[in-house]
Amino acid sequence: MQDYSGYGQPPSGSTAPMPPMPPRPPRRRAGILSYVLVALAAGALGAGMVVGLYHPASSNTAAPQPSSSIAAPQPSAAIPQPSSSSPASGANEQAIIGKVEPGLVLINTTLQYNSEAAAATGMVLNSSGLVLTNNHVIEDSTSISATTATGKQYKAKVVGYDETGDIALIQLQGASGLHTVPIGDSSTVKTGAAVVAMGNAEGQSTIVPAAGQVTGLNQSITASDQGGSVASETLHGMIETNADIVSGDSGGPLADAAGQVIGMDTAGDNGGFSIQQQTAAGYAIPMATALTVARQIEAGQASSTITIGYPPFLGVYIGQSSDSSSPQSQAEQQASGFGGNGFGRSGNGGTGSGGNGNGNSNANQGCYTSDANLSAPQNIADVSSGTLVLGTICGGPAAAAGMTAGSVITAVNGQTVGAPASLTSGVAKYHPGDTIKVTWVSPSGQRSTSSLKLTAGPPV
Repeated sequence: MQDYSGYGQPPSGSTAPMPPMPPRPPRRRAGILSYVLVALAAGALGAGMVVGLYHPASSNTAAPQPSSSIAAPQPSAAIPQPSSSSPASGANEQAIIGKVEPGLVLINTTLQYNSEAAAATGMVLNSSGLVLTNNHVIEDSTSISATTATGKQYKAKVVGYDETGDIALIQLQGASGLHTVPIGDSSTVKTGAAVVAMGNAEGQSTIVPAAGQVTGLNQSITASDQGGSVASETLHGMIETNADIVSGDSGGPLADAAGQVIGMDTAGDNGGFSIQQQTAAGYAIPMATALTVARQIEAGQASSTITIGYPPFLGVYIGQSSDSSSPQSQAEQQASGFGGNGFGRSGNGGTGSGGNGNGNSNANQGCYTSDANLSAPQNIADVSSGTLVLGTICGGPAAAAGMTAGSVITAVNGQTVGAPASLTSGVAKYHPGDTIKVTWVSPSGQRSTSSLKLTAGPPV
């Protein structure tokens, strides 16, 4: 498996200019195919639940095609063929860094409903603050900020994302006059070419370089985000490198010897047990691939794989692993996954804030502000089929309608709901701002049907 390079220690929040780049932190080598998607997360990670109903709604309606503000690749003639004998070194590495680093940002995200914070990297594509990064960097985020090389910090919003391709575009709010990354032609990259990977390695809140070579092209990998709501994904057409891509690097650049970005750091060595003889491996999405998706997102063209903006949000925690339509079976499966500090990764929250955030394992709580104290409901509705609600997000549509933990949702707009996946797919047809009718049964046996207005939830 691969592991995403973006999550790590909670960000410091400093707006000071990025300090001089320190040497790459030493890492242990991992065993064969032990790789992770390289975003860096910190928080309470437990077993097997997600915040439900945040999956993107597909749309076949394309917005008018504006002229793209995303820079085009430099002509291939401007990219020299580097030596295949050794990685970039010394002065050449510093020259590469000097060209690329001004166009990078440190991305910090809050995953409120997962009790987590995260840190990663992004690349500025235009002077007004369109930033390219990985989808797993923004996944589940309830707030995003980015700090430029000059130390200025911006709040950011999601423009759109491609979950299957692990590509996302965010917009820095109120940005202007920003430096952009120099973009190279990834189609000309050859095995053996010297490269430098850069990113917020290990969440150090500074850009750290790692020199290496291209060791493979057009690679397919299976990658996982430890604790992520997406268990694993297969990525194709990847650039493989022995540059040491680590946690925190997600969304950062893989630059060639001319100081032009030819890939986006995405997956790297997991750093498990030590095998000193093994060469470290990292993987980057070719820039041609990433920019094709970014331009489609910028144009507002949603598809079966691309989501524009934020997904619809109902505001409930539901079981992710259960494929049973029996609420009792769902409860049994989820109870076995609860640890001492509640349950683990909860996908996306929504607009919830405030309310009663202290979990109580002996009662069905009214609502939650995060999953930190969420525990399996002891009392559940006595119905034979439907999706069990493990908890509701304070301030979300479900909580506002009076739904509580232990309730069972049986229908959406008159369509029967069974296993959790059927509820997720049922709500995914709609968009933030849409009103849907939800039928549920409370733990006391009361059946209700209410009109709930969907809000905008964190991206998948």
